[in-house]
Amino acid sequence: MRVTRPMLALSGAVAILALTGCGGSGEDEAAVPKEVSGSLEHIAAEADCKPNMQTDADTIRQALCKKGKDKYVLATFSTDRGQREWINTAKDYGGFYLVGRKWVAVGHEDVLQALRGTLGGTVEVGKNHSGHSSGDEGGGSSHSGHGDG
Repeated sequence: MRVTRPMLALSGAVAILALTGCGGSGEDEAAVPKEVSGSLEHIAAEADCKPNMQTDADTIRQALCKKGKDKYVLATFSTDRGQREWINTAKDYGGFYLVGRKWVAVGHEDVLQALRGTLGGTVEVGKNHSGHSSGDEGGGSSHSGHGDG
């Protein structure tokens, strides 16, 4: 199997998930602003993050963000299709994803809910690997918390 840059970026996101662990499923659905768009640097600035660039490729740009003790990965994509393929693969590893148009943030659910109040977007949940069954064999879900879902 050939290792590609998106695969390397995915492994970075998986490493962050391993560092942050799995969170609970809170339902804090406060008012969500209009979704931000733009470059990784612009989105990071909106989130008050000085991005620590990890991947800077044509198809994906990825950075680590830290705000206080909270850490998350912020990635931007050159195409919607590339983003969706990345998310679908990443969700196999579990975790929480704040998804906007051509960008995604990966981290603890509470961190992403706070970011959502700034960046907008929809929270998607990866497969649950905790060893207990929730009846959701498909493993993934999403919720937008507002009527435009």
